[in-house]
Amino acid sequence: MPRCARLKAPTCTYHIMVRSISEVPLYKEDADKDRYLRILKKYQDLFLFKLYAYCIMNNHAHFIIYSNGADISKIMHGINQSYAQYYNRKYGRHGHLFQDRFKSKIVKDESYLISLSGYIHNNPSDIDKYGEHIEKYPYSSLGIYLGISKDALGIIDSAFILKIFGGKIIRGRRAYSKFMLSCTDINNLPEIEFENDITEYRSQKSIIIRDYNAENIAEYISEKMGLKKIAIKMKGNNKTTLVRAFYVMFLRSFCDLKYSEICKVVGGITQSRASKLCSIGIDNIQSNLEYRKMISEFIKECKAS
Repeated sequence: MPRCARLKAPTCTYHIMVRSISEVPLYKEDADKDRYLRILKKYQDLFLFKLYAYCIMNNHAHFIIYSNGADISKIMHGINQSYAQYYNRKYGRHGHLFQDRFKSKIVKDESYLISLSGYIHNNPSDIDKYGEHIEKYPYSSLGIYLGISKDALGIIDSAFILKIFGGKIIRGRRAYSKFMLSCTDINNLPEIEFENDITEYRSQKSIIIRDYNAENIAEYISEKMGLKKIAIKMKGNNKTTLVRAFYVMFLRSFCDLKYSEICKVVGGITQSRASKLCSIGIDNIQSNLEYRKMISEFIKECKAS
């Protein structure tokens, strides 16, 4: 029986759930959960989506993601494929790790968004060690929401939901803490089942349009790197490799291109090389503040033009 087309749009916020095949724990060790979050961070830096809440358990995980103009399927396929490759190498296995496609449900309104965050943050309540102190579970964003743990990777936008509870973050944290006390029975939270839904939540202030011109991107990056545009087509040294890496990364993020399409634009590279160049670009963006500024400046310049 053919699968139904996934409902999605660039303005959507999604409840995402991933689960392993029945006989395999998705995360055998805490180190695996740490790795999954680092991979998520990598793809967040690439696609610039927002993460509003998460909870990672042993055999499944929940996320609330605002795609910010990106294709949610590309986001999750990249994250899960990268993690599956890591997992299979580490544990010497082959084949599928995730149970079918990831599941997604569009968040249709503010009420559902709030209830959903409570449901996700209550997942550790079945763990003996954390049953009465779910805020201390290290692989949930609840501790970040309540201000008792740090967002070490900088992946969570907790303020978006907290501001619904109060104008200031401290007031929002207090109100959210009280709200969580009313979420002790997750079976009574509304609408937590996954089903097709044609409505969507559009309260975000902005969206990144993913149809930028490849030539404009080439000019922008070469100018920022102090090289002529022809350098994007050149190979051989670290500077030109970095220029090509940023170019591929920007094409992937802001033009919504597949690697096969990027190969045609850049010329003379394979899909595996395009993927590698994209990773080089992300690594440099993550480690260098000046390179990271290129993304925000590019978005500002495009909005102003």
